[in-house]
Parts: sequence; structure tokens; C-alpha cells
Amino acid sequence: MHTDRRHLLLGAGATAALATLPARALAAPGNEARAQALIDRIAEQALKTSPEGATSLGIDNGKRARLKHRLEDRTIRGKLAVQANLTRAISEIDRLDQTGLSHTMRVNLDVVKTAYQSGVEGLKFGYGDVAVGSWRNAPYVVVQNVGAFLDTPRMLENDHRIASKEDGEAYIDRLAAYAGQLDGETERLKIAASKGVIAPDFLLDKCLKQIKQARSGHVAAWSLVTSVANRTAGMKGDFGQRAFDICTSVVAPALDRQIAELERHRAKATSDAGVWKFPDGEAYYAWALRAGTTTTRTPEEVHQQGRAELAELQNEMDGILKKLGFSSGTVGERMTALGKDERFLYPDNDAGRAEIMKFLNERIVDIRGRMPQAFHTLVKGNVEVKRLPLAEEPGAPGAYGGPGSIDGTVPGRFWINLHTTRLHTRYGLPTLTYHEAIPGHGWQGEYTFKLPLIRSILAFNAYSEGWALYAEQLASELGVYENDPIGRLGYLQSIAFRACRLVVDTGLHAKRWTRAQAIEWFATTNGSGIDEVTSEVDRYCSWPGQACGYKVGHSEINRLRKHTQAELGAKYDFKAFNDAMVLGGNVPMTVLGRVIEAHIAERKA
Repeated sequence: MHTDRRHLLLGAGATAALATLPARALAAPGNEARAQALIDRIAEQALKTSPEGATSLGIDNGKRARLKHRLEDRTIRGKLAVQANLTRAISEIDRLDQTGLSHTMRVNLDVVKTAYQSGVEGLKFGYGDVAVGSWRNAPYVVVQNVGAFLDTPRMLENDHRIASKEDGEAYIDRLAAYAGQLDGETERLKIAASKGVIAPDFLLDKCLKQIKQARSGHVAAWSLVTSVANRTAGMKGDFGQRAFDICTSVVAPALDRQIAELERHRAKATSDAGVWKFPDGEAYYAWALRAGTTTTRTPEEVHQQGRAELAELQNEMDGILKKLGFSSGTVGERMTALGKDERFLYPDNDAGRAEIMKFLNERIVDIRGRMPQAFHTLVKGNVEVKRLPLAEEPGAPGAYGGPGSIDGTVPGRFWINLHTTRLHTRYGLPTLTYHEAIPGHGWQGEYTFKLPLIRSILAFNAYSEGWALYAEQLASELGVYENDPIGRLGYLQSIAFRACRLVVDTGLHAKRWTRAQAIEWFATTNGSGIDEVTSEVDRYCSWPGQACGYKVGHSEINRLRKHTQAELGAKYDFKAFNDAMVLGGNVPMTVLGRVIEAHIAERKA
């Protein structure tokens, strides 16, 4: 479906059209250097605000070594400090003389300003979790897929590397700070409740089950204790005992206080699924949709786009299904039948889980070998498949992924939810691999490592997820489904799944759909399993607008590709276009348009 450019959200420099810039503008003395110094300062402040980001990028060493001892401040005071930092950075960009800056530097500044302006807008609501240059905006401070009780243990166990006694000391410092994070969130939960912002009862039920599981058992057996004890074996410092003492004396009581506050929320909660129920719910969703799509499309426009694109996709699916002998019923009904066919399911046990892990790894090896057909500029594709932590699985989506550390010591991760193998089908897993690993999130993220640091820190949902859907498309174009109509059907169902998201997300938050209504429509329309769809719908309830970025971004990338082909004709190069998409980095959709215009101008020249 055509994406109307009139609806694209203007980034910070969008009014300075590329065509109006001198072909060889001479930079005013020192402007480029001053701009570089500014974005470098902004990057360092971002890492101080969220030290976990330095750890995930593998740069919490040298001059940044102290960051390894710290965690993000999740108190209300911490959030106010973030708002002040963002506002100051925007002001500094506005005061910067941008005369003659390179196109690349203008993009860098535009990316920072757009991300920070969106963050300031979200923080003004005074509740929830606001992603600044990331993808997770949530109206709820703590819920089934949001909160320190999920984020911090996963980071400490998977990203915080321990190679020395100092690394062990850093772990202990962070473990002590974890209790402060929990209490900071509990304080913000109380503030949110006073504003009438309480999660739906079904989300709180999931959340309470998960956080109680994290709190349960003997503290000595908690992974927070055993992880550091095992990794510091033989080192001086008695880290295991110290971790046990901290978890017993401060972490467990902080979890208890958070559980008690969540239970008070549960006593007041209703089953209303959408943010329309908030006093300022309409304004909140409008912001969340802008942040998730980097467009100014209205909920109704997004809703109708979803229905139109779904009809196109299901028309192709119908033809394949008929050739396979499935001719009776709607496309959704036939896909439902296909999804229940034991030929395409895995045993719901550990043997089935092992089979899935083996299959995913084989697909990654295969697609990595095809990448020279799609790109001139290659990265390593340093990705590993990991099962989600058990405490996270019940509230998590079917999978997610991202790049590893800049130095490559920590690989990108393709996290797979194996809570039940019924979340996945044999024909659905290939495209999931291409989305999360290569050439999707894990692959694309590695290109940002060659950009200024701030560009590895900041990301935009519509680009990230639009690219991941385009990555699924690339895999299909590279022949992975040749002589595999069932696999092709799985790919089309995946794209249709994202079109359904446009309908369901807007349905929940703007059209007042109930949770049951959303689940039924999604499952029957797309033929997806009830377990998968229930988890998805619950995610849309806690991350409004995020799910809309996928198809909006994908449609815009394809519009830009068709535009590039039309402009360049015989000079169009498939691999060069894909290079331009990833080498420009993660950007808002408007900035992506200018990146591609620069690519077209370069090819023409």
C-alpha cells in the first residue's frame, strides 16, 4: 500500500530539503568539529543516564569503567533528570551553527533531536516507561514485560561480563543498586495510580505471577546469586556470599514492597484493555503512535492501512492454499487448520525445544551464506540463539533479537520463547529467524557500530521493525522458499500478521476493543494460534503504538525502493540500495527518505 508522504512526521531538519543545499557547501570554520564534539558529549551523557547501555555495547571499560558499577536511576528524580538532559541537548543543537555541515552530520543531528523531542513529549505525561531512542514506550511502570525485575537480572546474567575481581565488584555494586531501582519504580507506581493509570487486571495477573516467581525459592538458588558465584569461582572476594547477603537483606524486601503495591493496583484494576480509559488517554495514544511509527498518521488511517494491506496479502495466500488443496473456508480458517496440523508442529517437550534450537541455528548458517547476494558491504552477522529466561517467558512475545557488543565479544541475541513449542510452527520459524537474526535485527544493528557512538545508542521503532520485515522479504527474494510453498505461506502469514497489528493496536486503544474481541479477530483473521495471539494482544496493551511501526516502516521502505528504481532506471543496483538502507543507520522515516535521495543523487552522478 502506498504510504502518503504528507503524513510523515517531520524530523528536526526536514524543512531543509536536500535539493536546496549547495552541491559542495563549504563548512564554516570549525562547524563540523563542533557538531561532532556535541554529539559525542550527548552520547556520553546518554551512557551515564543508562549505564546498562554501555554494558550491552561492551564499552563499559577504560574511561567508562565506573559505568559498570552503576544502574539507571528509575526514581521519579531520575526521570526528571532525564527530561532536563534531553531539553538541554535539544537547546544545544538548536544553538549550533549548522552552516555547511556534511549531509552525514546533518543526519546525525536530526536523529538525536527527533529522538529527544519524542522523549520529552512522552515524559510530560508523568507516568510509565518512556523510551528515548528505543522501542519500548509503556504507560505502565511495571507490568508483564516492563520493569527492573525483568531487565536487571537479565542484564547482569547475560551482558555483565566478569573477567576480573573488579568486574565482580561492579556486579555487587549493581546488585545493591537493583533494590533502589525496584523501590524507585514502586514510588512511581503510586504516582501513576494517583493519576488514574492502572494496568488492566489481566496484565497485572501475569505480572504478579512472574514477579512472585522471581521472588520465590531459597535466595541461595536465585540466578542473581549463582551467576556471580559461578563466574567468580577461584577469585578472592567471596562474591557468592555477598550476593546472597544483598539479595536477602535488600533485594527481597524491595521485591516484596513492589509486589504489595502491584496487588493494591490489582484490587482497583478493570479489564479495560486500551489507554483510552486514562484521563488523557487520547493524547497519550496519539503520542505513542507518533513515537512508534515516526509519522503523524491518525489511528483511523493506520487502522484502514492495516485492513487494506491484509486484503492484498491474503489474496496471494489464497492462491497458494488452493494449490496445496486447502480451498474451503476463509484464509484465516484455512491457516488455522494448517497451524493445527501435526506435520507442522514440534513436540511440546524438551525434545521439541531442542529440535527448534537446532533448526534455528541451521537457518542462520544458511542465510549468512546468502548475504553477499544482497549487500556490497558485509558485516559478520555475529548472532547466537538463546532461550528466554523462564521468568520472562509467560509475558514475552514469541521472540525478539538485537545486535551484540561493538567489540564483538558479546554476540547479538535471537531470544526465542519456548514456554510452549505451540508458539511456533515449522513453516513460521524460518521467517522469524530472518526477522530477528540475519538479515534482520542482529545483522542491521552491526552496521551502527561503524557510526558515531550516539547512533549505536539511538534507534527508531519504525526503522528497526520495518527493516526486520524487509529482511524477511530479502530472504524470500534470495530464494529461501524456492520449491517450498509452505515456507512461502509462512512468510506471507508473517507479513499479514503485522498488517493485523495495525488493526488490533488501533482497535484496542482508539476503538475501545476488548481484549477478547482483539484476540478473536486476530486469531480468526490471520489463522494464528491462540497462545501466540494472546501474548501479542497483551503486549499491545502494555506497549501502545509499538506494534504499528513494523508494517508502516516496511511499506515505506518498499515505497522508497520503487522510487529509487524509477529514478535510476538502469543505474539501479539492488545491493547498493540495501547498503544505503543500513549504512545510513537507524533513523526516523523522514530522515530515511533523505538518505535515499542522497543515494539516488550519488548514483546519478
